Amino acid sequence: MSREISPSDIRSLWKIYRLIKAEKPDIIHTHTAKAGTLGRAAGFLYKWLVPGTMIGRPRKVRVVHTFHGHVFHSYYSPAKTKIFLAIERLLARFATDRIIVISNQQREEISLTFNVGTPEQFDVIPLGIEVDTLQARSDLRKEARRDIGLDADEIAIGFVGRLTEIKNIPLLLRTACMFLGQEKIKFFIVGDGHMRGELESEAKSLGLSDKVIFLGSRTNIAEVYSGLDIVALTSLNEGTPLSLIEAMAAGVPVISTGVGGVRDLLGEAVEFGDGFSICERGICIDTFIPEDFKNGLQYLIDRKESRERLAEQGQKFVLANYGKDRLISDIKGLYRNLNGK
Repeated sequence: MSREISPSDIRSLWKIYRLIKAEKPDIIHTHTAKAGTLGRAAGFLYKWLVPGTMIGRPRKVRVVHTFHGHVFHSYYSPAKTKIFLAIERLLARFATDRIIVISNQQREEISLTFNVGTPEQFDVIPLGIEVDTLQARSDLRKEARRDIGLDADEIAIGFVGRLTEIKNIPLLLRTACMFLGQEKIKFFIVGDGHMRGELESEAKSLGLSDKVIFLGSRTNIAEVYSGLDIVALTSLNEGTPLSLIEAMAAGVPVISTGVGGVRDLLGEAVEFGDGFSICERGICIDTFIPEDFKNGLQYLIDRKESRERLAEQGQKFVLANYGKDRLISDIKGLYRNLNGK
């Protein structure tokens, strides 16, 4: 199964259907757009392709789908987007019992803005991660900063994620250009993807070779966050971004464009700057204008006390709401309710 639509999807659908038929599940739970489409289509076939359908007795199976994000804007052309939206509406109506979203903002977008499913089908179950492993330690910070050649008085701003169009990394590069006169500010891009070569070339053409460092994929993610002073996200569209949750768990202040579930993470705006909002747990940029993103970053850079306060509030929020145990408990409750237990 590939990310793009291809003839091999028919083979994948058949294999998934055969696997479901062999396992005879009570619940089928799918995730993400492409896998969710094939999985729910296979579940529909499994439920209805049975002799009992003729007398109103299809197989007893419940189907759940989790939206971690959505592809209803900023991913594809308008024509493609309309097709994918039509498919999701059909799947929600005929092949899905419960729809799970990972933030209230996402529920409003998918249910109300894009009219997928009915309000009664939706439940909100936030992400859950191993938060304890991400909490920063001073020894990790020293090691991380030594590895990337940072002095103690330098400010490290990091992006962590896939290098794809939806992450809008050119906005971060254009923002970095505005810090060329500040030698103690450096940007680090952690992750890989099909756009890496293009982004490295763009950074070089903008004179950012020494200002923006591409670190590639890293497995020692706790060490990575420990070495950063600020985590930045410039996305066009998000569900609930894992990188922000991880950064907050690690006690790193965050700044992000205010898309999707980002607003639920950052909380209410308590003060306003020039093109940005100072929220309860981070800085929110309401535009995709480099000057606004630069202003938000400069606010954090110039105010160590604000960075520490936002980092503390963010960490408390994530530790209380995004732990693995809470996620497991929520999913257990969902499955029990589906089975009437």
